[in-house]
Amino acid sequence: MQQLWDDITRAYDHRIQAPGKELHFLILIAFVCSFSFIRTSAHMIRAQVSWWPGNVETKSGTHVHHLVWGILLLLAMGYLGIATDLGSPWLELVAIAFGIGMGLTLDEFALWLNLEDVYWQQKGRQSIDAVIVTTSLLLVALLGLQFWIDVWDAVLVLLGFDRGSSWIAIPIQVVGVALAIVCFKRGRKFAGLFGLFVPVVALVGAVIPRRAAARSSA
Repeated sequence: MQQLWDDITRAYDHRIQAPGKELHFLILIAFVCSFSFIRTSAHMIRAQVSWWPGNVETKSGTHVHHLVWGILLLLAMGYLGIATDLGSPWLELVAIAFGIGMGLTLDEFALWLNLEDVYWQQKGRQSIDAVIVTTSLLLVALLGLQFWIDVWDAVLVLLGFDRGSSWIAIPIQVVGVALAIVCFKRGRKFAGLFGLFVPVVALVGAVIPRRAAARSSA
């Protein structure tokens, strides 16, 4: 167990702390944890679990969606991060709060996209798609471009090509664009958008039948 902890610490120091990506890491972790918590909370409330706190409502009975708190956090933490010269540990706390705001807001992405409460409807799946895309982009920002270049070279070697054979990426990207167009025509906008950059995402969105997709989003 100690060896595992030492390896994790060494990897953190080398890949995150040394390149100065601690804020990226904190935002990603806070975002994923915030989304996981609030999505679990929504399911607990819907299941009417007696000991779990219910929805936040005003005296007039208006339900205050958690994206409201998320937007307020994003506004406040964004302002603090840009307009003030914060030092440690305040800047790290701002990053964590910003990540929490992202999770609360994107969990209800489908609501502010459609301007109606579709959280438990099929359109509510758009929130999950937005979170997946955002998490992927945050991972790209955290790991850096060189990481993906190294992965690409490793895949090329595995397939029997030489390192740096970048020309192979051209036909793959063309196929990815074609698959992304298929995703757009099938109404899978997020798979199509993200698939423009990662062709395998477009492939999944273009191949999976609509019924299977609907069942998985239920």
